Amino acid sequence: MRHVDSFEIQPPTPPSHNGVPRSAWARARRRVSRWHRPYIAMLLLLDYGSAALASWIAIQTFDQAASGFQDAKESWFHTVAFLLLPLGWLIILWGNRAYDRRYLGLGPDEFKRVIRAGVAVAATVSFIAFATRTLLSRWTVGFALLGALLLILLGRFVARFVLHAVRRRAGHAGHRMVLVGTLPEALEVYTAVTRNPGAGLVPVAIHITDGYAAARGMETPVPVYAGRDVLALVREVGGDTIAVCGSASAEPGELRRLAWQLEGSGVDLVVAPQLTDIAGPRVHIRPIEGLPLLHVEEPTLSGPALLVKNLLDRVAAGLGLLLLAPLFLAIAVAIRISDPGPVFFRQPRVGHEGRTFRVWKFRTMYVDAEDRLAGLVDQNETDGMLFKMKEDPRVFPVGRFLRASSLDELPQLINVLRGEMSLVGPRPLPADDGDFLGDVRRRLLVRPGMTGLWQVSGRSDLSWDEAVRLDLYYVDNWSLAYDLSILWRTVGVVLARKGAY
Repeated sequence: MRHVDSFEIQPPTPPSHNGVPRSAWARARRRVSRWHRPYIAMLLLLDYGSAALASWIAIQTFDQAASGFQDAKESWFHTVAFLLLPLGWLIILWGNRAYDRRYLGLGPDEFKRVIRAGVAVAATVSFIAFATRTLLSRWTVGFALLGALLLILLGRFVARFVLHAVRRRAGHAGHRMVLVGTLPEALEVYTAVTRNPGAGLVPVAIHITDGYAAARGMETPVPVYAGRDVLALVREVGGDTIAVCGSASAEPGELRRLAWQLEGSGVDLVVAPQLTDIAGPRVHIRPIEGLPLLHVEEPTLSGPALLVKNLLDRVAAGLGLLLLAPLFLAIAVAIRISDPGPVFFRQPRVGHEGRTFRVWKFRTMYVDAEDRLAGLVDQNETDGMLFKMKEDPRVFPVGRFLRASSLDELPQLINVLRGEMSLVGPRPLPADDGDFLGDVRRRLLVRPGMTGLWQVSGRSDLSWDEAVRLDLYYVDNWSLAYDLSILWRTVGVVLARKGAY
């Protein structure tokens, strides 16, 4: 952190142009962020190899004599299976922008585009076979296409995992950002983009638009500038992306002129609007007479998707309880040996629409834990409604292991089976007062979950305000795909034992 005490203030230099030649070859090379070039080359090799491997497995699995071109030569068949079809995959993936650096390494768009390309490949193969009256084995072709799609998705997942590991450990392969806006807005965006180092968004400077006096003496994590030409500043600090924050994007004509100035410079322009907690599926741009209006839809908290979620919850909870029964028995024995008393701990919590229920957990504390709580209140390490201590003396050794591994939460599958909880949702909070005030009440619009955005974003290491913000974000932007993403991220968080105590 550094204090903002002085600035190098220069009169803004006018842009040298407000547009560039329309030749596609006149674009400038990116000065800093070139990580995507070797990464895309690796993806091309992985995708080609995945498609070729799927064809080989299909041929080996089914009889080659009945697998394809019965009246064609074997060499032509192999040319199609191992050369033309994989090349077709690459071309259609490229056409669906599955190699666009904007979608690589972050978010679900990359995988959506791969799936879309898979559908296009299947349609193309079907059309060509129909148009040429080629006799194909449906099993072989279907196996080759579906296998290629699954292998390509797996390869990209592994590549993304490696990319995130490089970003976390070495700090490379990221986008160097210059944040433009007022200092509070820029710092808010800084906090958001640096929360996940794997995303590769690295702010390197802040250019404030409300004058240096508003920021004098404040601590900032990166250098702060004022009164500078933004493009010149980006080149000076080695940036490759400009992020316009909050109200800075509302200045009439300024954003358009900045976009003109950046044309052909190799610098990306992104806008972080004030709707920071509204996700993409709820935001739609509908231009009216040349005026782009940003429409924000209501959150979807009912309908067929919610019915599917409830059904999946019940089925998964029932299967989980059956499969985990031996583990439950072993944990119960360990608890009774560690501290005689009940195996389960049941506590009133507030659930959907304010209804209270008793949550099921494996007991991790000594039986007199509640009596000892009064003497530990002044040692609370959180700033919210929950009491948390990293070294809580009321937790016995086996209980500490259960908490670190999150095994103590497994009995909540009973609550999920009974419809009191969901697999994914805001964590249920204690019902001491039986009510919540202010924004916190909005958490009650959905069923509480065994895991949630709070848990995969830091768990007990987060402040109360940040935890509430994440829970409200989930409520406002819920979807089945988001639930699956959180479940997948939960696996990594549990294995890493991050923020569990």
